[in-house]
Amino acid sequence: MSHLVLFEELPVRGGQRIAIATLNAEKSLNALTLEMIRLLDARLNAWENDDAVVAVLLRGAGDKAFCAGGDVRSLRAALLEDGDVYPNPHAVAFFSEEYRLDYHIHRYRKPLIVWGGGIVMGGGLGLMAGASHRVATPATRIAMPEITIGLYPDVAGSWFLQRMPAKLGLFLGLTGAPLNAGDALLCNLADHVLPADGQPALLTALRELAWEQPAERHHGLVSALLNEMERGVAQPEANAGRNLLAVHQLMNRGSLDAVAASLRDTAFEDPWLAAAAKSFGHGCPTSAAVCWEIFQRAKHLSLAEVLRMELALSVNFCAKPDFREGVRALLVDKDRAPQWHCRELADIPPGWVDSHFDSPWTAAEHPLASLQ
Repeated sequence: MSHLVLFEELPVRGGQRIAIATLNAEKSLNALTLEMIRLLDARLNAWENDDAVVAVLLRGAGDKAFCAGGDVRSLRAALLEDGDVYPNPHAVAFFSEEYRLDYHIHRYRKPLIVWGGGIVMGGGLGLMAGASHRVATPATRIAMPEITIGLYPDVAGSWFLQRMPAKLGLFLGLTGAPLNAGDALLCNLADHVLPADGQPALLTALRELAWEQPAERHHGLVSALLNEMERGVAQPEANAGRNLLAVHQLMNRGSLDAVAASLRDTAFEDPWLAAAAKSFGHGCPTSAAVCWEIFQRAKHLSLAEVLRMELALSVNFCAKPDFREGVRALLVDKDRAPQWHCRELADIPPGWVDSHFDSPWTAAEHPLASLQ
C-alpha cells in the first residue's frame, strides 16, 4: 500500500466524520506524482459519495510546503527516455489526470479545506485554487514560476489568473513573482489566514461543529468557523496591493514587446517589482509569448475549455525543447543557465507560438472531452 498520500477519518460531534488527506513526500516538498494524483482523486471521489463524511481537509506533510508543484524531474526523465513519441504518453497521462483532479476540486460538493502553509507552487496551487475553503498562513509562499522552466502557468492558471484585478494575473504569469498570505487574499487564491501552527486547533474545532445541520449549511459552518479563528492573526503586507497601480501600468501596454521593454527599462525602487522584472528577463521567451497569447484566447473560456486547451499546450511543451532544458538547468544540473530555443522574443518565428496550441486530438477524442 502506497504511503505517498495518507488518508484518515476523525469522528465529529454528531457521529459523522471529517476526512483528512496528507500529501506525504516531505523530502520533495510534496511534489505531485501521477500515483499521488490517482490516489487523491479516487479517495476524494469516495468521500464525496459517503454521506457520513461531512468535510475534507487536504494538507502537506511537514512545515515547509503544502505542495511545490508537479514532479517535473521525473516527467523530464520519461520524456528523454521515450524520444520523439507524440503525444508523449507520460505527458498525456500526468497532465490529463492532474487537470481532471483540479476540475474535481473546483466542483467538489462538500467543504474542502486546503491548508496552504509554506510553499504552494504550480501544481500545488492547482489543488488549492479550486477548493471551497483555502487557508493561508503567515509562512505561505505562493508562485506560478513556470517561466523559469520553459513551461507556462497551467493547472487552470489560464482561468484563475484572468480573474485577478489590474492585470495582476498576467504579471504573475510572466514573472513568476511570489505571493504572501496578504497577496493571496487580494488575488483570490486564499480565503482565510490562520497561524502557521493552527492546524490542531482547526481540527479540534471542526470536530465540535453542529454537523447535524442539513448538508447545504455545511459550507457556511466552515466559513463561520474560519472567520472566527482568523481574528487577530497578523497578515503580512500584500506586495501586490502596494504595487497594484504600478503592475497595471506595466502590463497595460498593448503588446508583449512593449511590456518586455517596460520591465527591462524601468528602474524599480520596490524590491518585489525589481525581482519580478529580473525573473522575466531570465525566463523563457517562448513561455512568455505563450502566456501572453493565453490571455488573449482564454478570456471568455469556461473552466473545462481552459483545461482542454492547457492539456494540448502541455503535451506540446513536452514535445519541444524548452521544457526539458529549463528543468535541466534549474532542477537537474542546477547551473541556472538554460539555453532557450529562442533566446529573445525577437527570435520567435511566425507560427511558433500558435503551434503550441495545436491539439493532437479531435474534440471527441480529447482526454478531457467529458468535462462539462
